[in-house]
Amino acid sequence: MEYKVKRISTAGIAEAIAKAELYRSLNEPEEAESICHDILAVEPQHQLALRLLGLSLTDQFTGRGSDRYRETEDILRQLEDPYERLYYTGILQERRAKAQLNAGQPPHSLFTLFYQALHSFAEAEKIRPAGNDDAILRWNRCVRLLQNPAYEWNESEQELVSFDAQDSPPR
Repeated sequence: MEYKVKRISTAGIAEAIAKAELYRSLNEPEEAESICHDILAVEPQHQLALRLLGLSLTDQFTGRGSDRYRETEDILRQLEDPYERLYYTGILQERRAKAQLNAGQPPHSLFTLFYQALHSFAEAEKIRPAGNDDAILRWNRCVRLLQNPAYEWNESEQELVSFDAQDSPPR
């Protein structure tokens, strides 16, 4: 017997989104990913489904070769809102760095990944909607991680976090 993936109805998209969010909150990102693919099969540019798919993929990062970084990057490039594209790219970069850190990679080898995330968050902050401090919150988490004495970062690298010529710290 041949099995084929079935298409969901357009009317079922809102419920499918709710289920994808629920599966993410239950730490079942593979289920959320599958649902997002079902939604995108019906509505290929559905922005919330693209965002949830990108997050579901980053939820699965292990810091090893099996991470689907490029695929996730391509998905997030499809986000139409410039703020969201920058913000979620920052999350992608941050989660990649954290996954590799948790997998035992030496902290000093991951500084560039955190720096890329900080750059994305700083750029997102410049164009964020009024009252939306999400980029600042993510920036602060990355900075606190880089300031954590449990990790050995190069001191010259830490100075870049504080005084990058292209970015300014959040206000």
